[in-house]
Amino acid sequence: MARESIKARERKRERLVAKYASKRAALKEAGDYEALDKLPRNSSPVRLHNRCKLTGRPKGYMRKFGINRVTFREMASAGKIPGVTKASW
Repeated sequence: MARESIKARERKRERLVAKYASKRAALKEAGDYEALDKLPRNSSPVRLHNRCKLTGRPKGYMRKFGINRVTFREMASAGKIPGVTKASW
């Protein structure tokens, strides 16, 4: 499980990206790259990293569910994810 500070840092980046998204788009449209440089670094969407919403694990992330593969398997086996069943043939 990831440290709480790392999960908090990622949530902070997500908030900054959402806050500056419209301003960033307008500056890009205008071609004002000097003003873009003055925006906070963490407001760039490139700096985001997909992490599990429950554990914070950075690897094995499943975009469709927003969690990692280990957590997904545990929750699917317990029947906590609607519409997901174990395959058998």
